Amino acid sequence: MSSGGGGGMPPPEEDRVLGAFAGLAVGDAAGWPAARHRSLRLAPWSRRLHRELDAFAEERQVTTLPVPFALNQPVEPLALGPSDDAEWLAWTATTIHEDRAEAFGRLARRDDLRARISVWSALDNLAAGLGPPASGHDNPHFFDDAAAVRAVAFGAAGMDPVADAEVTNSGDGVLGAVAIATAVGALVRGAPMREAVDAAVAVLPEDTAIGHAARTAVAVARKHGDPFAAVPALDAALLDHVYSYGVAAAETVPIALALADAAMPGEGASGSARSFTRSSTRSSTGGRGAGEAFGAAVSAAACLASVADSAPALTGALAGAYAGYAALPEAWRESARTLAGCCLPELAGTDLVAVARTLASGGPARSAPEQEGAAQEGAALDGARQHGVAKDGQTGSGTTQSGSTDSGSTDSGSTDSGSTDSGSTRRGTA
Repeated sequence: MSSGGGGGMPPPEEDRVLGAFAGLAVGDAAGWPAARHRSLRLAPWSRRLHRELDAFAEERQVTTLPVPFALNQPVEPLALGPSDDAEWLAWTATTIHEDRAEAFGRLARRDDLRARISVWSALDNLAAGLGPPASGHDNPHFFDDAAAVRAVAFGAAGMDPVADAEVTNSGDGVLGAVAIATAVGALVRGAPMREAVDAAVAVLPEDTAIGHAARTAVAVARKHGDPFAAVPALDAALLDHVYSYGVAAAETVPIALALADAAMPGEGASGSARSFTRSSTRSSTGGRGAGEAFGAAVSAAACLASVADSAPALTGALAGAYAGYAALPEAWRESARTLAGCCLPELAGTDLVAVARTLASGGPARSAPEQEGAAQEGAALDGARQHGVAKDGQTGSGTTQSGSTDSGSTDSGSTDSGSTDSGSTRRGTA
């Protein structure tokens, strides 16, 4: 294991919970969109200048692309660090024992948030009196991975993510959350990576876009046997370059499962040609250690530019849950633990590791009725994961955004306009 019981180190399961949270934050920080998200804390005029420079480059055929800059402002927002995914994970962990519609409902009237289209649309639905599962189904981006990011907290806590996912998502968006919670839950409790990935794939129906894509992605990555080597094949087999939907769950979740699996096949996985040790940064035999394998998985995900907003974060959550917090590179742990407040301003300065530690120790105190409800929820968890559907069958394969599984490209966003009644949402459908 990545830590022992002595010397003040956290127990193994807590270490893996911390690894899942820190791993997601590292992956979030590693993706190029993080700097764009964090630049939202700068003055609006600086972002206007950025857009003007981008237009200048287009007009003058200049290949040097502008990047976020401070220009006579504090530079801290642009320092390497996590952004949107880590903040929504922290918010989920701190509200995890609350009724999910009520927790989201408190956000519905706020105008200082930044969130995915699926979340904004759900908040609009809740404000209009439309609760889950309709708030997630009647939603132009029901298929995105916002719920899958939040599902890391549910997997770490051993809880069913469906009630949370249904607030903002439907179809593949909910199935992606179930898959991530399944994998993280298994890893936190000590399962080998391959076993956890296989369990996650098993909850995804084969006749859904995400189910087809997950099986394709894992097969491609296992064929190449290394996350970086698998990048070109994953790009060709999965990514939709027609539509700008870089957070479609049918793409990002399969990529995360595949790359984490390729980097860390698990103890004694058949067919593995390399030496691997889970507990150290570097194997004594010269093979890949947990920290190095974590870096390989996250780096490979960041190479897929069109899905770099969340695929590295989801990959990092899985690889971090497997390796444990102690095995992650120290410099990355320190860079990724403090939240910027770029999406949820009240979280600025929050220590994500402290949030994870609270969750690992049982989370916020609950009343007796809440404890009873949690026990009933836990009893139903295995069934929900086995079938990959929500209560009342709302997330069955018939609600997936694609409706087909041809060519492996997952066609993640191409049919969203015909599957929602929420075209009037204030954040649009782009």
